[in-house]
Amino acid sequence: MTTHSSGRKQEDAIPSLVQSQRQIDRYGLDVDAQAVLVAARLMEAGAKLGHAAEIHFARFGLSTGRYRLLADLEDNGGEVLPSQLAEHLGVTRATVTGLIDILERDGLVSRRASAKDGRQKSVILTERGASKLREMAPDHFARLEAMVGLLNPQERSVFLNLLGRVTQGISALTDE
Repeated sequence: MTTHSSGRKQEDAIPSLVQSQRQIDRYGLDVDAQAVLVAARLMEAGAKLGHAAEIHFARFGLSTGRYRLLADLEDNGGEVLPSQLAEHLGVTRATVTGLIDILERDGLVSRRASAKDGRQKSVILTERGASKLREMAPDHFARLEAMVGLLNPQERSVFLNLLGRVTQGISALTDE
């Protein structure tokens, strides 16, 4: 039996299977209580992970979004159009513009005429930005590894498969 840091047993975690079934019965629904519980717990874990990620990236003077933008720039040769960044990161162009403005202010990226299309502005990873990524890499990747350290390689493989399948279902929350 696993306990949480708060001292409560995992089985007592909110919501519980019994609680999910009680809510389903209350509304007279024909849905699987275990499926609802898995989704609710996943949403809770996602919220906790999002909060922890912001604390983690703040150590380096970044946010999750700013880190993702820098990493995407690095992965794409250090020069990307803002519209491509928005697409890669799955956010709006306005969000990318805000991230770029902050990163440019901090000297981690710059803007210049695109090498491919001079009418557009590309975002460039500066040496300072590349240096920031290099400096934070040992601690960042060690913490990521530690986060899933209780899972063995086979469990991580299964988890990746399951996570990919669950991710495909996320649109159920946002579809009209």
